[in-house]
Amino acid sequence: MTWDIKAGVMGKTQRVAAEYILSHFPSVTEHMSVDEYIDLGNARREELWGKVEPMRGATALVKGLHAAGIPIALATGSSLANLKLKTAHLPEIFTLFPDTSILTADSPEVKPGRGKPFPDIFLAAAHSLGRDVGTAESCTPAQKAERERGIVFEDARPGVLAGVAAGMNVMWVPDPELLALAPGEKYGAKRVLSHLEGWDPTEWGLPPLPGFNDRAQ
Repeated sequence: MTWDIKAGVMGKTQRVAAEYILSHFPSVTEHMSVDEYIDLGNARREELWGKVEPMRGATALVKGLHAAGIPIALATGSSLANLKLKTAHLPEIFTLFPDTSILTADSPEVKPGRGKPFPDIFLAAAHSLGRDVGTAESCTPAQKAERERGIVFEDARPGVLAGVAAGMNVMWVPDPELLALAPGEKYGAKRVLSHLEGWDPTEWGLPPLPGFNDRAQ
């Protein structure tokens, strides 16, 4: 798989991602269905997910936001079942998110077909934190102002587009290979970071974060 194909997969729901991948390898579909491909992929991913390390700075950032009392939510294109598999070995990060503020591709707040790059999941995440940000179809000036207070951290292009469509401030932390596909393109992100430790919360009206800013220095 090339990075160009991978870039088109990141942030998509499982079935949409599988269909996208197989569209680039038509000979594979002669031997297996999309469901069979998904089943094989799930089995392999279950072996590997428990070995994945957090992105540089992620643990310190989440802990710092939590310690500072800043409301945080998780908005992912993964299903809830897959999210649990991906994060079971990282309780120091993911237990800090309130259960009610974890939004997945199959959350009832996200209508089918309205995952990233649509803004719905980020608006639902804001709602879960008690913020009045309107809907994808309706937004008052006051709700727009509330959206502009939100900060989104994303690694995938569909997620960046979703955060921008939601009217929030997107911090894009792409893999260098992904960034190399379109040098200089930001997709509307406010910042493009090589790693999370390069983010300055005080630039966005937040206090220095315990443990995070010390580490960044």
